[in-house]
Amino acid sequence: MKTATQDAQLVGNYLLGQQHSLSTLVERHHSKLYRFIYSKVQNSDLASDLVQDTFLKIIKTLKSGGYSEEGKFLPWAMRIAHNLVIDYFRGLKRMPMQYERKEYSLFSSMTDSELTKEEGMIQEHIELHLHKIIKRLPKDQLEVVTLRIFKEMSFKEISEQTGVSINTALGRMRYALINMRKIASENHIDLLAS
Repeated sequence: MKTATQDAQLVGNYLLGQQHSLSTLVERHHSKLYRFIYSKVQNSDLASDLVQDTFLKIIKTLKSGGYSEEGKFLPWAMRIAHNLVIDYFRGLKRMPMQYERKEYSLFSSMTDSELTKEEGMIQEHIELHLHKIIKRLPKDQLEVVTLRIFKEMSFKEISEQTGVSINTALGRMRYALINMRKIASENHIDLLAS
């Protein structure tokens, strides 16, 4: 119970602007969250990425005032981690065996070879917005998107070049696509116009 009380105090201090309190929470619970996630995904790079995503979601929720689990920080953090693991596996089911195809969901509208003048203008418009959206991605996701889409590298090649596992590269691409759709939606951009 002492740890839960200390966690509640640290959360309170963080919300009052004491940034180091969050570092203490991260240090205290990182290994538990990592072990929990690793037990589900069985991949160390992916587990590390998902732990990082868990803490990013924790920070976002704390900053938005959405935390109301007084004294139950660790169970709450574990629920967030659990949900991210579920999201990851759902994403894999939605995109089975598509990783090595030319027509990669969001980019499928850019593969036509014979375009009318109007279609060419639409494609130019899409590509312009696409480049702006891609630049807003986190660095690790931007790298995978650039290598995959613009340099047409396989995920095996991306894995070798970036020094991460194939699963991590796939995960980053999946998160990039999710983020790009979200940015496009927020800005009312239809990237799948034909």
